[in-house]
Amino acid sequence: MKSRKAVSLLLALMLGSAAAIAATVTEETIVEVESLRGGTEIGDTNDAPTIKNVPKNQDKFSLNYVNQPPMIPHSVDGYQVNQSNNACLQCHDVDVYRKTGAPRVSPTHFMDRDGKVLTEVSPRRYFCLQCHVPQAQAEVLIENDFTPAGKFGQ
Repeated sequence: MKSRKAVSLLLALMLGSAAAIAATVTEETIVEVESLRGGTEIGDTNDAPTIKNVPKNQDKFSLNYVNQPPMIPHSVDGYQVNQSNNACLQCHDVDVYRKTGAPRVSPTHFMDRDGKVLTEVSPRRYFCLQCHVPQAQAEVLIENDFTPAGKFGQ
């Protein structure tokens, strides 16, 4: 019986709070939200966004925070990264990076989640493009006031 009263009281408080919030919303506080689909209706197929033009090789962007995955300073169009092939390792693997002049895969990529060092890139770090993305000078989608904490290298 007590739990019924508690639930009823809680429900009444929630409804009262919702009514109070709704009463304070004015036209000035309503923000128009646009779908990522733009004006395309749900049943229609929208056009694929154009791929940003990434120069073949460019200077590296500086890092914005400690342990930020470095951005890729070249195009990755056509790169195969799947369970049986990782095109990134053709240049960045420990056996070839000196010959290619590419940065070496970080030692952290050879550790499993328990900190055990493996002889191959860890399966959880194998899909490079989950963290590393190509650099592109792109239009700002959402304004923000983020400022880097300091310079962390190239």
